[in-house]
Amino acid sequence: MIRCVLPAVRWATAAPAIVASMLLAGTAAAQAPRPFPANALRGTLEVNQGPEVLLNGQPARLSPGSRIRGENNLLVLSGALAGQKVVVHYTLETMGMVHNVWILTAEEMSRKPWPSTPEEAQRWAFDPAAQVWTKR
Repeated sequence: MIRCVLPAVRWATAAPAIVASMLLAGTAAAQAPRPFPANALRGTLEVNQGPEVLLNGQPARLSPGSRIRGENNLLVLSGALAGQKVVVHYTLETMGMVHNVWILTAEEMSRKPWPSTPEEAQRWAFDPAAQVWTKR
């Protein structure tokens, strides 16, 4: 039964290379900048209780399907942010509720300017490839 042994030997010699390439690919993906949509605004978010939040100091509400992503781009439950004030990029849904939220890293916060109101976003130009805004 030499035929049964050879595939096992091939797999044993190839396995370390496969694992190493998967680890390197995961590291590269983790370092890639997050792409934010053109309608994302910058602000501060403070979760009070449940879907009630303060957005830029004003009362707001999380939409039923809202998603909050942490600095590592993993989903965060709103309850985990209770009492914290974080700098975020966010989008609003059609009814005006907060829909998508990204908690910013220090590198993402350093990208300036970034609009904080829809009026600023209308006046500025967005480059989605470079993820930067320029004042017109």
